[in-house]
Amino acid sequence: MHGTRSSFLRALLLVLALLTPAIACAIDALPFKDRAEEQRFQNLARQLRCLVCQNESLADSSADLAKDLRQEVFEQMRQGKADAEIKTYLTARYSDFVLYNPPLRGSTFLLWFGPLLILVIGSAVVFRIVRRRAAVPRNPPSAVSSEDDW
Repeated sequence: MHGTRSSFLRALLLVLALLTPAIACAIDALPFKDRAEEQRFQNLARQLRCLVCQNESLADSSADLAKDLRQEVFEQMRQGKADAEIKTYLTARYSDFVLYNPPLRGSTFLLWFGPLLILVIGSAVVFRIVRRRAAVPRNPPSAVSSEDDW
């Protein structure tokens, strides 16, 4: 029993040791000047979407492209560009999809209102089906004859 427990602990430690570098690599170590610059960077990275993961922000993603984009954002911040300029650069390169809250335009209309449209259409279909079923006359129960009694 002692040998089994010891083997289990060794295996657990080995797994933890192998996972530690992966966890550490998910976080970029960027040389921020001060806490304000780091907070600005984090805020901006949360407003941008990872193009690989699509449902994760740039700040949360560990994809290689997200790392490259974080580096690009950091370099542009260091060049003195404002957040709006950085977003404009990224949307020119990757379209409005890179923004977590894209502006309302003709090209993003379905992105904003598509889920609501699907909900309305689905509700209308369900309502119509229920109404049709309620309008269908039901057959009254037939009279039971005495011949059917056992």
